[in-house]
Amino acid sequence: MSKKQFQTEVNRLLHLIIHSLYSHKEIFLRELISNSSDALDKLKFLTFTDENYKGINFDPRIDILFDNKEKTLTVSDSGIGMNEQELDENLGTIARSGTRNFINNMTGDAKKDSNLIGQFGVGFYSGFMVADKIEVISRKAGDDTAYKWISDGQEEYSIENTERESHGTTVKLFLNSEGEEFANRWSIQNIIRKYSNHVPFPIYLHFEDTRFEGEGDDRKEIKENKIDQVNSAAAIWRRQKSELKEEDYFEFYRQISYDMEDPLLYMHTQAEGTLDYSTLFYIPSKAPFDLFRADYKGGVKLYVKRVFITDDEKELMPTYLRFVRGIIDSEDLPLNVSREILQKNKVMAKIRSSSVKKILSELESCKNTNREKYNIFWKEFGIPIKEGLYQDFENRDKLVDLVMYKSTKVDDYTTLSDYVERMGPDQNSIFYITGGKEGVLKNSPLLEMYRKKDIEVLLLADDIDEIVITTVPKYKDFELRSVNRSDAANDLKSDDDKEREKRIEPLVNKIKEKLGDNVKNVIASTRLSDSPSCIVADENDPTVQMQNLLKAMGQSSFGEFKPVLEINPDHELIKKLENSNDETFIEDISFILLDQAMLVEGMELKDPHGFVIRMNKILNRAF
Repeated sequence: MSKKQFQTEVNRLLHLIIHSLYSHKEIFLRELISNSSDALDKLKFLTFTDENYKGINFDPRIDILFDNKEKTLTVSDSGIGMNEQELDENLGTIARSGTRNFINNMTGDAKKDSNLIGQFGVGFYSGFMVADKIEVISRKAGDDTAYKWISDGQEEYSIENTERESHGTTVKLFLNSEGEEFANRWSIQNIIRKYSNHVPFPIYLHFEDTRFEGEGDDRKEIKENKIDQVNSAAAIWRRQKSELKEEDYFEFYRQISYDMEDPLLYMHTQAEGTLDYSTLFYIPSKAPFDLFRADYKGGVKLYVKRVFITDDEKELMPTYLRFVRGIIDSEDLPLNVSREILQKNKVMAKIRSSSVKKILSELESCKNTNREKYNIFWKEFGIPIKEGLYQDFENRDKLVDLVMYKSTKVDDYTTLSDYVERMGPDQNSIFYITGGKEGVLKNSPLLEMYRKKDIEVLLLADDIDEIVITTVPKYKDFELRSVNRSDAANDLKSDDDKEREKRIEPLVNKIKEKLGDNVKNVIASTRLSDSPSCIVADENDPTVQMQNLLKAMGQSSFGEFKPVLEINPDHELIKKLENSNDETFIEDISFILLDQAMLVEGMELKDPHGFVIRMNKILNRAF
């Protein structure tokens, strides 16, 4: 027997699981059954694809036994099994970076953390919530030697040689006071039917059944050892939709997603003809914790002829649909399909394309028939859908109709279609503003003219909007125009606006001279009514927000983009400048107009010290 110390991360993990998930103790059985199902999936795959395993007797099953007197519960399977090294690596150390992420993401909220545990593949350790000691006996398929792993979940574990009749793994839990309730036929049966009913292998529960025969003094108690299959063991995605209830779909979702909440949407497709495949997809109610991580875990499992192939292949869905959970099962792919084949395979490409269209179509239907539910979806997954506008040219028209924004005219989200319906008869463009939070955008001086003319402006408050919106130059017959640009208001100019431009031209030229290379241009504004100035981007330059994004991405090779300063001809401050001959005063005010406009747009001042000096000089003149 060899004794070993748990890796530091395992000790931390065990402490967190035992002390954080106590209100969801029952998930330990879900996790053990899931591990057994994975082991059976792996062996089933190898018996089809690997010559070394084709001669192995594969009788897939999961057996659960309990002893109420001894307070033990055992989960056994006939899967791939583990050798000594694998027992050590899988149960004693944590080499997966994902597990460290799990520890960092633990919140103390039992409901949320119990969802994470399955996603990170550390479910085995949940057994220590209900057990003082766990024994694992495993024999790898094709090997003659079995090994026993033993631990009390404290600081160490041991591994020794033992015997097992055939390949597979047996996990025996010695239940503590928290786990005694699970040494019970009805508790086990209810948990299996709640979480594991659709595991595609039979789960057998071993129990002692008591019945009585005879009457009166002749009545006898007879005890029988019975074995009942307690799950349906049917691939739900292969069953006819007419046979299934909503709860069947929800139960399977909980099994594959480890989510305690019901999904927001589900969609079940069974295609026959040129391609023969089944899909079952779910939209979660809440975004997965790793939604915006580069190392996110894909949520779609691939089966071929009901043989599990992979659940770690990001090619199954475009990245902007990485939140989708579910199953793809094809009759037309080879069983030994590799990642490279998946990337190039025409069958897989057609299944993926059809699946994406199905998902987007269901989202469109939800948006049109249940806007309240769609708003919930959008708050959780709106940003990934916007990513799709940038990534998925084939489905861009569908995605454009799914996208929603806040606006100056509605309190909740609005679609582009809704915006167009509210447009006035003389409006020819869809206007939007980018940069900053929603509250900042609503108060931007760039919107003053649009409010005065009762023109709606979309508020694009997400960082990604600045990049994505450029991929949508038009919606139907209407051009999308950024109010952050100098040319946005050109077609809204009146004759009075043009007169004001002529009147103020001398001052504009003087301010341009004072500011020099600090601006690209100075123009009279037609968009301002209350503010004295604002800055916009030249029609050929990136906006202020895009410049900030480029800098954040380290793309400084574009050089420095200079703003266009707009001044309000009707503002009192501008009128005073027109009537002033004090060159120093004009210069100070010119820089203050530029600096305050930059501050409103969230830009850093090149010379904050100079700004303060000029402000103090102006304040001093006022007294």
